[in-house]
Amino acid sequence: MEELTSLMKEGGQQAFRAKQIWQWLWQKGASDFNAMTNLSKSLRAWLDEHFMINGISIDTLQKSNDGTIKLRFRLFDDHLVEGVLIPTDDRYTACVSSQVGCSLTCKFCATGQMKRMRNLDPGEIFDQVFILNQISEEHYSTPLSNIVYMGMGEPLLNYNNVLKSIERITAEDGLHRSPRRITVSTAGIAKMIRKLADDNKKVNLALSLHAANDEKRNQIMPINEQNTLAALKDALKYYYDQTGRMVYYEYILFNNFNESVQDANELVAFCRNVPCKVNMIEYNTVAGTGLEKAKEEKLLKFQQTVARQGITITLRRSRGKDIDAACGQLANKN
Repeated sequence: MEELTSLMKEGGQQAFRAKQIWQWLWQKGASDFNAMTNLSKSLRAWLDEHFMINGISIDTLQKSNDGTIKLRFRLFDDHLVEGVLIPTDDRYTACVSSQVGCSLTCKFCATGQMKRMRNLDPGEIFDQVFILNQISEEHYSTPLSNIVYMGMGEPLLNYNNVLKSIERITAEDGLHRSPRRITVSTAGIAKMIRKLADDNKKVNLALSLHAANDEKRNQIMPINEQNTLAALKDALKYYYDQTGRMVYYEYILFNNFNESVQDANELVAFCRNVPCKVNMIEYNTVAGTGLEKAKEEKLLKFQQTVARQGITITLRRSRGKDIDAACGQLANKN
């Protein structure tokens, strides 16, 4: 706001115009100066001559049989990212991307097969939320209830831009959403988990775990070689001590890989580190990975084994699979 006010003064404009422009950008989601109808035509022309808004636009929209809606967004430089609106009985969740592609190459994830092209800036992340909220209101007559940074990319490798987007989403002069309804998911960058603890933005933290055994986790998540489970445990303990907030673990079960009783017991041991909840996730098939979804009886036995030992564990059924909108499937397919 201060920068915008200074720009107005430097351009010979009235300072109060900065507040009007700010509202158009961060509360009304304007992507064109001509949309700012309470500004004079001469001011709009001046803005158009000297500045640009690198907004995003909807490239394609797909609706799943279960009501999930996937949007492919086109960025100002023609890169593409995807966002998803997930409606359930009690919540309407926006899943947003933080990078174009991803550099982490997790074996089970379609986005990991893409090259990371660049980070998204705060406005591009904000715009996804703004547009997905509009879509929720248009299709379901209700605003978003939750926002998850679980789309394309690793949020903690675009840390500053992610936090700035959260500031705008939660600000009174932005979308004014509760940070407690926002979840940032990470594949596990220990030093950045510590930084998130220090910054204490009151958002939720989710760790994509998928194995509580270094040997197995290395096979499907190369990031584990530099961020071992021991390093993550220390970082998560620090996070909890600093913030007092429980951690969420995401655990995809793969057939004949990480769904045995021993795997369940290893998960329980890892969960003893800090207060937590586990979201057990069905695997959504991605071509070329060699991984398959665990059998239904194994899913249920795994859940029972963990729950019997006092750990809260929920089975999340996949949504949007028929349009490649489910967890791990975002890859800009036609």
